[in-house]
Amino acid sequence: MPHEIRPLSAALPGTWELLSRTDVNDAGEPRKEPSLGTDPIALLIYDRSGHFSAQFMKRDRTVSTVFDAPTAGSNNTRAQGGYDAYFGTYAIDDAAGTVTQRLAGALSAESVGLEITREMKVDDDHLIIGLRTTSIMGEEVTRTLTWKRVG
Repeated sequence: MPHEIRPLSAALPGTWELLSRTDVNDAGEPRKEPSLGTDPIALLIYDRSGHFSAQFMKRDRTVSTVFDAPTAGSNNTRAQGGYDAYFGTYAIDDAAGTVTQRLAGALSAESVGLEITREMKVDDDHLIIGLRTTSIMGEEVTRTLTWKRVG
């Protein structure tokens, strides 16, 4: 039986746990993202009143993270010491399948006030976020984050 297709505004609110975070270059080759590692732990929360919170942590923070330089893209925040966190408000454009987040607070001071728009899709209990960004190494990449609903 096919699942019901709901607008993003109805499907997005909830708590999401990160399953995977991958970067690929324009040739489709995987790229490692050293600031958070290849398998970070993360939690993303969108409430029904238009507020959100995101936290990402490198699984092994015992090794010093030296890649704390800001990224070149305006569609990305900056991890520090293997950790990144930000929160604020969000608005959904159901027709475009996008979510615009306005960062009221962030671990990296330069991210406060950013307005970040990302393409998102909810399929059953999975959220897929895709974005173009610049890697810490300066290469343009497509980042895909896959989340599972946990609340």
